[in-house]
Amino acid sequence: MSTSSKVGIAVVGAGYWGPNLIRNFRAADDWDLVAVCDLDVERAQKALGARSGVEVHADLVDVLARDDVDAIAIATPARTHQDIALTAMRAGKHVLVEKPLADSVANGSAMVDLARSQDVVLMADHTYCYTPAVQKIRELIADGALGEILFIDSVRINLGLVQPDVDVFWDLAPHDLSILDFILPDGLRPEGVAAHGADPLRAGKSCVGYLTMPLPGGAIAHVHVNWLSPTKIRQMVIGGSRRTLVWDDLNPQQRISVYDRGVDLAQVSADDRTAATISYRLGDTWAPALPEREALGSMVAEYAACIRDKRASLTDGAAGLRVLSVLEAASASLVTGGSLVDPDTRTVEREAV
Repeated sequence: MSTSSKVGIAVVGAGYWGPNLIRNFRAADDWDLVAVCDLDVERAQKALGARSGVEVHADLVDVLARDDVDAIAIATPARTHQDIALTAMRAGKHVLVEKPLADSVANGSAMVDLARSQDVVLMADHTYCYTPAVQKIRELIADGALGEILFIDSVRINLGLVQPDVDVFWDLAPHDLSILDFILPDGLRPEGVAAHGADPLRAGKSCVGYLTMPLPGGAIAHVHVNWLSPTKIRQMVIGGSRRTLVWDDLNPQQRISVYDRGVDLAQVSADDRTAATISYRLGDTWAPALPEREALGSMVAEYAACIRDKRASLTDGAAGLRVLSVLEAASASLVTGGSLVDPDTRTVEREAV
C-alpha cells in the first residue's frame, strides 16, 4: 500500500471507458489516482483535464516501477488484457480489468492462476453488477421472493457501433452474462449454449445475435443482442414459480416491477401430467424503492475494500472466466450453425469471499 491512507491507482487506457474510471477514482475517498497510461499521451491528458496534477505515461513499465502505484485498472481492448495484467501482477500490483476479462478462457485462466500465486486481487469490471437494480434483483432471488427460476429473457439492443475486432456477442452479451452470473445463486452454469447470429451488413461478423442457454433444473435463459436496432432497449424478464420480475433499465421512475402473476400447475399424480390442472394467478404488482448511486462508484469502493480486506471481490476472476466460457461456447456454436455447445463452466468455481 502507498504511504498515505489511500490506495494508489493508475488507469491504463484513456479511450472509451478509461475516462469514466478516471473520474470515479478521482472522486473516491479510498483512492489516490497517481497516473494514467496510454500510448496516446494527448488523449490521456485530455481525459484528465488541463489543470490536473496526475502524471501521464506512455510506457506501462514506467507506471509499474512507481512505488505509489498499488493497483491498476485496465481499460484497453480485450486482446491486450492478459499481457498487461500478467505484467502488473508480476510487479505485485492488484488488477481491475474491463469486461470481458480476456479474449479467451485460456488467457483468462492464466490471469486467475497468477493472481492466486501472487496473492493479489484480480477483479472483473462487471459494472452492471454494482447497480442498485441488479443488487436488488440478486437479493430478491436469494430471499426466494420469485420462487424457483423458470426462465430469463434479456434484451440489449440499440443502434450501436460495429466493432472492428469483435462481434455483437463479445461486445454486448458480457453485460447480460455477468448479470446472470451475479444474480443466480450458483452463478452462470448453463447446460449448453446455442448461438445464432446474422450479418446483414456484410461486416464479416455477427451484428445481430441470439443466445439460448438451458439452465439446471429445467429453466432456460435467452439473450438478444443487436447493433442494428433504431430503438434502444435494456430489459430483462425473470420468471419465477412465485413471481415474475421485469427490469427496465431505461425507466428511471420504475426500473424494477415485480408481478404476482403466473401459471400454477397442480398435478393429481406425479406420474400423470395429463391429469394436471392449470390455473392462472393474477395478483398485485409492486416496485421496490432503489437508491440512486452510480454503479462505478460502488465498483471502485468494492475494489478498495477487497485490497484492504485481502478478499475476493463480488465480481472476481472466476466470475470473469464463467462469462468467457459462455462466450467461447457461443463462438463455437456459431461455427456449427447454432448447435448446443457445452461451455464447461462447472470447472470454474467461485472464489471464497
